Amino acid sequence: MLFGVEFKAFHALILGFAAKLFFIFKTSAMHKVCSRLHGPSLFGKTDQRILVEACVKFHRGCGVLCQKSAVKHPPPVLPQIPPCDFKPEPYQGMSKDRLLEIRKNNCNPMTMKVTYYKKPVFINQGYMQWLWDVDGRRYLDLFAGVATISVGHCNPKVTEVAEKQLRRLWHTTAIYVYPQMQEYAEKLASLLPDPLKVVYFTNSGSEANDLAVLMARLHTGNFDVITLRGSYHGGSPQATGLTSNADYKYPVPSSMGCHNTMCPDVFRGLWGGSHCRDSPVQTIRECSCSPGHCQANDMYISELKEMFATTVPNRIAAFFAEPIQGVGGAVQYPKNYLKDAYQLVREKGGICIADEVQTGFGRTGSHFWGFQGHNVLPDMVTMAKGIANGFPMGAVVTTAEIARSFGKGVHFNTFGGNPLACAVASSVLDTIKEDKMQENSAEVGTYLLTELAKLRDKYEIIGDVRGKGLQIGVEMVKDKASRDPLDPQAMAEIFEDAKDMGVLIGKGGLYGQTFRIKPPMCITKDDADFFLAVFNQAVQNYMERR
Repeated sequence: MLFGVEFKAFHALILGFAAKLFFIFKTSAMHKVCSRLHGPSLFGKTDQRILVEACVKFHRGCGVLCQKSAVKHPPPVLPQIPPCDFKPEPYQGMSKDRLLEIRKNNCNPMTMKVTYYKKPVFINQGYMQWLWDVDGRRYLDLFAGVATISVGHCNPKVTEVAEKQLRRLWHTTAIYVYPQMQEYAEKLASLLPDPLKVVYFTNSGSEANDLAVLMARLHTGNFDVITLRGSYHGGSPQATGLTSNADYKYPVPSSMGCHNTMCPDVFRGLWGGSHCRDSPVQTIRECSCSPGHCQANDMYISELKEMFATTVPNRIAAFFAEPIQGVGGAVQYPKNYLKDAYQLVREKGGICIADEVQTGFGRTGSHFWGFQGHNVLPDMVTMAKGIANGFPMGAVVTTAEIARSFGKGVHFNTFGGNPLACAVASSVLDTIKEDKMQENSAEVGTYLLTELAKLRDKYEIIGDVRGKGLQIGVEMVKDKASRDPLDPQAMAEIFEDAKDMGVLIGKGGLYGQTFRIKPPMCITKDDADFFLAVFNQAVQNYMERR
């Protein structure tokens, strides 16, 4: 009887404790409850989780604790951003609401249309691979102002040169001779193979490509220009004709004589295989090609031949191609495509133009210029973006023969090649060399690509990982079998999630289905690991919500 009385008392005690515990569970997560119970247990143990488990097991049949718990699982442990010693200056300007109000009311509506994120990032300061918002939060910048910040935000070496030049001479036009233009022209030309030795400076990539079209037409006496579908060559009226993406087109005449041929995209295109492209990572498509032969390349070249036979005159002016497509989503071609295409173009009287606006200045790692990775020699090279680390500048480099044709008229650019731009650009070249940033692009870029390929194998919605150096694309799909593009809402969720965890990346592709990773070339493997952890978590979060 005594045992029965003791048992009933103990049973009542446990029931009372369980009821109180259930009430606590309704208002707090279990891990918080367990961490706050530190007193000695009824069972003589200090680990209160044993007591909780005992209560649950003892009263499993009572029904109260068998109800579905409202307790949420603790959130995942977020990746830790790598340390940074730089201290940004506190922001003391307008409020975010006021900034957004002015942006909406006083800036062209296009400014809001291109603003990234549902909750925009308000940037205050930058240093190397880092950006800080007005609230002092730090972000790893893996988009580099659209592949423009080549050697890091406010790189100290470049900043010092810019400050020194600002005190000496900002601007005077090319009607006078000032040392900075000639010094930089010689330095830039020394990095290009013969006979590409004559430079004309502009202020942007769009200007450079406009000028390249004009030079090509003047030199050849022909009019028609061919580009690849999905390409982007600028936003000026002339350059939008070269560009092959409907998002950048307006219902007005633009650049007559421009034609687009099939893009030799070995992942999304009609033909592709498992060893087509010059990249550490190949597609997941099967391939039966013999060594040294690419059937996909043969088929895409056949499409170009078909265009020559049906669409353009017997003589053309030029063929434009990015060595790796930028806005198109880091699309890569079969290894011999540009070599074969250049031969066909020259047979038709055209000149070959390499648009290096995004791929130039060591970004692809293996070579200083993207075209060198294709083992071709263009007749003209256009460049901008990374040329001056964000300072407005562009250039067209061509042969002396083609340049002479340009002298038939007068062309003048007020700001092109100004002293400040040339001083900054010269310092960028020095910094790339001194700090071995091309080598870093190869090392960190290859590491990123191989690790991203592991995530591709892990997740059904990551269809392709591609690129070279720090020119990387991650194409998202509904599933690998169909390769249908992941829908914009899903892309936005992953995109926003990565930003909220401290990483800024870009988007591209014809359907906005490709994440673009084009960071400053100073990033480290620790930065890469942080991004990989964030991207993995963002994709995992989406998969769990789906």
